[in-house]
Amino acid sequence: MEALAEHTIAFNGLNDGRHAFEFTLGDAFLEATGVEDFLGGNVHAQVELDKSTHLLVTNITVDGHIRMLCDRCNAPMDQPVQGTQRQIFKLSEEEESDDDELVSIDPNAHEINLTHYLFECISLHLPIRHVHPEGQCDPEVEDALEKVQVHYEADPDPRWSVLQDLKTKEN
Repeated sequence: MEALAEHTIAFNGLNDGRHAFEFTLGDAFLEATGVEDFLGGNVHAQVELDKSTHLLVTNITVDGHIRMLCDRCNAPMDQPVQGTQRQIFKLSEEEESDDDELVSIDPNAHEINLTHYLFECISLHLPIRHVHPEGQCDPEVEDALEKVQVHYEADPDPRWSVLQDLKTKEN
């Protein structure tokens, strides 16, 4: 994903300690992600940055909705998304560690761009299955699905029948 300038934090002039930043991630941001399933939306992101000499610890909190197609009826729906993610930036020339939370950045850097991390936070907090709440899917599609849905009772496995008989005898 391309880094967007509006998600850049210039930390060089900040005092050590905690700082708060807010971003509104709308249709332009979601379009820039390149994810075809994102039809639009509005997500509010709060970033708390804790700056120290060699570390920048960010806590990213997202809350909002993403417009997507329902996996059941294929109609547009607003999928709620909310969650928190921590990302640590270490000012060091060392190789990156195996820890996904820790990212090494050039010690001469004076800003970080959070576009990728905001996208990652949203993506990780979206459910795998996107469906309308019960009873809100397209009624025509619901009826069609009900007609093709197969209801059957499988014959129980004989091994389980023996165990069920033992349970019945004990009572």
